Amino acid sequence: MALLELAGIRFAYPHRPPVLAGADLVLEAGERLCITGHNGAGKSTLLRIVVGLLRPSEGRVIAFGAERRTEAEFHEVRRRAGFVFQDPDDQLFCPTVAEDIAFGPLNLGARRSEAMDIVERVLVRLDLMHLRDRITHTLSGGEKRLVTLATVLAMDPEVLLLDEPTNALDEENEARLVEMLLSLPQAMIIVSHNAHFRRHLLTRTLRLQDGRLTPPDPNCPHAVGA
Repeated sequence: MALLELAGIRFAYPHRPPVLAGADLVLEAGERLCITGHNGAGKSTLLRIVVGLLRPSEGRVIAFGAERRTEAEFHEVRRRAGFVFQDPDDQLFCPTVAEDIAFGPLNLGARRSEAMDIVERVLVRLDLMHLRDRITHTLSGGEKRLVTLATVLAMDPEVLLLDEPTNALDEENEARLVEMLLSLPQAMIIVSHNAHFRRHLLTRTLRLQDGRLTPPDPNCPHAVGA
């Protein structure tokens, strides 16, 4: 059974041409699916539709074996599919790194002691313990990016959705992120313009063009990372 499936998704922002025009997607367990396409093609829109932050005008969202339509149904999807936003400042809002990471488990009903145990485990796993007590807004862009991944992993999701995860990362932290992601068991949908990053991670690529998702042209010399 597929983890996520989009079927015939159509979506347009008000007073603008359609950005998605019958997009189809299937994510299987263990896949690291990379989605490419030009700026404005609708890649971020597609991820937001997966977790119900945007609703399509037509089409079906099937997540973890069930079609999702209502806000209540998408609550479960957001718990099981961790979304790392393109801008870390959209995701980090607590005073310290530890509090940001603990927020999700606490919101799911964990006791304070349980949540802090999760914080410790995630920070150790990602080699980020040195950031534990840092004031979040003082972090560099690259540090914020890595902390947003930690906040999502603290929720123990089954799927990761990553929107331009190498934004603000220098070469060293990009290499760290690649190593982190390769060590994780979760299936992933990765939106990235960074061809070098994609080539290290992908198991499959789809290109979003003219509102539809298609495999890249195999005759293109850069098709693997296109």
